[in-house]
Formats: sequence, C-alpha cells, structure tokens
Amino acid sequence: MKKIVITIPFIVLGLMILCACGSGSQASDGESAQAAETHPLGQASVADDVSAKNILQVAIGSEPHSTLVAAVQAAQIEHVLVNAGPLTVFAPTNDAFAALPEGTVDNLLKPENKETLATILKGHAAPGSFNVEGLKKEARKGRKIFMANETYLEVIVDGEDIMVGGAKVIGTVQTSNGIINVVDKVILPN
Repeated sequence: MKKIVITIPFIVLGLMILCACGSGSQASDGESAQAAETHPLGQASVADDVSAKNILQVAIGSEPHSTLVAAVQAAQIEHVLVNAGPLTVFAPTNDAFAALPEGTVDNLLKPENKETLATILKGHAAPGSFNVEGLKKEARKGRKIFMANETYLEVIVDGEDIMVGGAKVIGTVQTSNGIINVVDKVILPN
C-alpha cells in the first residue's frame, strides 16, 4: 500500500509538468508569430547594446552612407550585410552615388528595379576579410576578388592608392562580421 501512495504523487507531479510544458509551447508558438511580425528582417533587425556592431549597423550609423543604406533597404538585402562573415563591403559614399548620371539613383530605388539594384549592391560585397593589407596582397598575386553577385573585381595598387573595380579605397572600418572599405565610386557591372 505504501508503494501506491508514493507513486501517485509522482504521477500527479509528472502530469503537472507535462501540462506546464504543453502550455509553454503554445505560448512560444504565439511568441514566434509575434516575433516574425516584429522582426520581419530576421537577423537584420536584431539590435542590442552589448555586441559589437555589424556591417549593416555601422552603415546605418554613418551619415555619409545614408544613400547606400536606403539602397540596401530598397533592394531588401539587409541580410547580406549581417551574416556571420567574414565579409568585406566596398561602401560607396553619398558623393559616389551623387556622381552617377542624374536620375540613376531615383530610378534604381523604384520597386520594379529591386533585382537590378540588388545585383549592383551585391557587387560591392565579398566573402572573406580584405583589409588594406589583404587587398595589397591580392593585387601582388594578380588575383581578383569574388563578389556576392558572382562577378570578380580587379585590385590595383598605384602608389598609395588601392583601386577595387575602379573605385578608390578611401577608408577602412573593422566591424563584428567583417570589414567596410569606404570607396569613392559606385562599382557598376560591365
């Protein structure tokens, strides 16, 4: 008789745990749906005050890159700039976008040109980590850099200048998931 008395509380406790786990999973399903609505961009919308900033977060905080950020958002490719990396982005300044023929940026930002814009922007992102020394090394070896739009960019060192795809590197910023090389020109596909 004592065995039955001891076993019943354990069965009741087990049922309580199962019920609690069941209601928790329903809540997490609801939380998942709410999270999907709150964070439609996936990792690109995650922010905290503790982690080092990734490429997208650094670009968003840089006023000279507001046109680039607007273009990335219009092309809906924020995820490219937040992946774990390492990643190198050749980031044209607002002045570089302004140097394009009049109306080019406005035209590219139209929803119907989203794929073209995405292709152009992916031509500014390379898997791997290419700081100034890394770029010089690629140039010495005569290698081209593979880009996210499946093209290759030539690296040329001319004195102190480093040119990538015809754009001059004018600054470098290290981020949590790679490197931003600020460039003075928008790199367009041939």
